[in-house]
Amino acid sequence: MAMAEKLLLVRTREGWTAPLKTNAAQRAFERRRGQRNIVLKARQMGMTTWAAARFFLRTITRPGTLTLEVAHTQEAAEEIFRIVHRFLSWLPEELREGPLRTSRANVRQLAFPELDAQYCVVSAADRNAGRGMTVQNLHCSELARWPGDAAETLAGLRAALAPGAEVILESTPDGIGGCFYEEWQKTQETGMVRHFFPWWMEPRYRAAAVDEATLTEEERELRSGKRLSLEQIGFRRQMRANFRGLARQEYAEDEEGCFRASGESVFEMEAVEARLKDAPEPVEQRRNGELEIWLPPVRDKQYLVALDPAGGGSEGDYSAAEVLEMETGWQCAEFAGHVGGLELARLATELAKEYNGAWLVVERNNHGSGVLAHVETTCKYTRVYRHGGQAGWLTTSLSRPAVLGRLDAALVEHPERFMSRKLLSECRSFVRLANGSTGARAGTHDDRLMAMAIGLGARAELLASRPHSDSPHGAGAPCSSERNKIRA
Repeated sequence: MAMAEKLLLVRTREGWTAPLKTNAAQRAFERRRGQRNIVLKARQMGMTTWAAARFFLRTITRPGTLTLEVAHTQEAAEEIFRIVHRFLSWLPEELREGPLRTSRANVRQLAFPELDAQYCVVSAADRNAGRGMTVQNLHCSELARWPGDAAETLAGLRAALAPGAEVILESTPDGIGGCFYEEWQKTQETGMVRHFFPWWMEPRYRAAAVDEATLTEEERELRSGKRLSLEQIGFRRQMRANFRGLARQEYAEDEEGCFRASGESVFEMEAVEARLKDAPEPVEQRRNGELEIWLPPVRDKQYLVALDPAGGGSEGDYSAAEVLEMETGWQCAEFAGHVGGLELARLATELAKEYNGAWLVVERNNHGSGVLAHVETTCKYTRVYRHGGQAGWLTTSLSRPAVLGRLDAALVEHPERFMSRKLLSECRSFVRLANGSTGARAGTHDDRLMAMAIGLGARAELLASRPHSDSPHGAGAPCSSERNKIRA
């Protein structure tokens, strides 16, 4: 820290160039810093600048060092590189023209040939980020906002780390779910050091003092517990008026609330979180973990297999299947993988046969029509759910909210019926979007969730078609022999 404050210059918020002076958050980070760190913070706490400063000094003082900064956008990457280039430009001339003379300096890279060292800044959208490198310092900036499959990108970067490499993952929160949220939640498993920096650690976050007599109970508790000034309470009121529902996200106050505030969850989070703590491990895994089984088939029980097909490529959405016990609705097994077409049809029919010749409910939207054709013609499976005389489940603007509502009710009323942590995690990151629709947050999936919702919807229709009337033509109605099996 002393070297940084002595050697490095930054651009101030007023547009001037001045020596770097560490703030409270940066000093707190240094006190607790480990080899691998994850930083959850309010906005504009100076952590990106500090990570750049720290790793710049490590790069120019340790020969053979390669530092890699990964930003969430190209614009952010260029801004980080400007910070680093400013560090170099304002160093003493005897350093810049001596051992720190660069052989290459562009919008992405500084190379110091005498030190055999490099400082690279890239965007997370660059699919080749880190490929072919051996990285000693890695800073992942705004990880919660990385495009595409952030977890896959991060896994590739970790594969490039040298033994003993230093890592900083940092971000403001962006909702429950996604790569950054998952990394924050599993620090006990990974050994990463957690750092949380709430907004009041930044001294600039003050406004006109409020009248103490006007404080709400929440403000009194916050002022007492966190020793906030009346000027800080004034700032809090101001930013809550400006940012409304996003205030708790952009200006984090506690580790859990800042995630929950980011996006309106469709499902009851208390029920989901409670079940996540108690969800059991599967008793069996197949296909390298793509198929997980909690409740194997029991003789004379009836089952349903709900299938949400995808294209089958190695990227994008998964094809997902959920196995439910008809009578109770308990989740018995789950599949999710990048398979489609005939391979998916065969997998689904084999799973249905294993579960006592289960009903097979295939969403017929998009890729599903082709899978259905394979199920009925190639695989010759006959116990296929039908609606209105047509094979398959059709998801529409009417049926989708209905089955999602049924799933939400089941999570609240019967959480013990849900076994899969992966399914529950998808429920956690399923939110109301800005355009009024619902869906998975960026970087997360909802394939298991939709398969389960379809399964619950089809199960309700099949049970409703039991022979309290003599008509065999209800939605998804089974024949009389099948009705007897279900009743049994």
